[in-house]
Amino acid sequence: MWLIVKGVDTIRNNCHELQRQVEVEKLHYWKNGCCKCIAFMFFQQDGNGKVSRVMRIGTRKSQLARIQTDSVAEKLKGLYPDVHIEIGDNLFTALERNEVDLVVHSLKDLPTTLPPGFTIGAVLKRENPHDAVVLHPKNMGKSLDTLPDKSVIGTSSLRRAAQLKKRFPHLEFKDIRGNLNTRLKKLDEKGHFSAIILAAAGLRRMGWESRVSQILGPEDCMYAVGQGAIAIEVRAKDKDILEMVSVLHDPNTVLRCIAERAFLRRLEGGCSVPVAVHTEVKDSQLYLTGAVYSLDGSDSLKETMQTSIASDNKVEERVDEWVQRVGVTANNMPGPAQDASEKLGLDLANLLLSKGAKEILTLARELNDAR
Repeated sequence: MWLIVKGVDTIRNNCHELQRQVEVEKLHYWKNGCCKCIAFMFFQQDGNGKVSRVMRIGTRKSQLARIQTDSVAEKLKGLYPDVHIEIGDNLFTALERNEVDLVVHSLKDLPTTLPPGFTIGAVLKRENPHDAVVLHPKNMGKSLDTLPDKSVIGTSSLRRAAQLKKRFPHLEFKDIRGNLNTRLKKLDEKGHFSAIILAAAGLRRMGWESRVSQILGPEDCMYAVGQGAIAIEVRAKDKDILEMVSVLHDPNTVLRCIAERAFLRRLEGGCSVPVAVHTEVKDSQLYLTGAVYSLDGSDSLKETMQTSIASDNKVEERVDEWVQRVGVTANNMPGPAQDASEKLGLDLANLLLSKGAKEILTLARELNDAR
């Protein structure tokens, strides 16, 4: 039996049963002697009459997306054992239609400005954000440095290609498309590529660490904004869901990614231009390195700035308004540290813009669009 709670009128006949649920779940408030729903809420009733909260998760259909979603579901089950978790692989666009409560993403795939009514309710602890080299089996034991001249490297990223063209001029870089499974198949079976470049975190989540031949450090290739972090997108008005998923926030990851996303937003960047970052938290200082590149890597700007993210551990008074910073809502974290992180990203972007970053990115975008 399903009880799908949408508002006063739809649940008027179910008030007595729902009132018992509310006393346990504390998910609703009461007005004029009847239950009024804060947001869409789903319940199920088993054969013994027990009613439990249902949390519905939407995901993409790829294997990696499902692995990431399953990992989030396991964490939520551990935190809320009385909540029934459901996952739907055809519900990626259903958040707006209130058919799911949350959607799991790779943070790097989410725009820095989300559509109205949506927010990132949790940013999980970041895995290795760097890129990895996966060699064709015939090249095992080599690295990008030692591959023969004119070896062809596959990558779908303008950011990776621009940096690696500059760093390894003896190599050629060509586009390779498809999900992780497809790209690895093209590498191994087609014979067109000597190696491909993929995100280290994705390879680890798929259980393919053994295919990693080389991790590219920041001196070789800085990573994409948000790379390596998983994000949970929710409806901004679903305060109960926001509260539930917010415990999954990893503070350092949140601050790093707020700075990175603010940097990218100010530059008006995206996947169509080569923008790269590197962040680090050390001794209550957040360090952000950001760079922009021409498509061939011959022209670039790169700078580093830092800011204090120290917290005085004072408990901040909760307010009714849930503040978003570059799409992220983290009311369970100190606001000043988040503000400082956002300002760091803006300040670094403004510094690069003052040195000509807009011209580099505009030309890169035009050339990419013309290809």
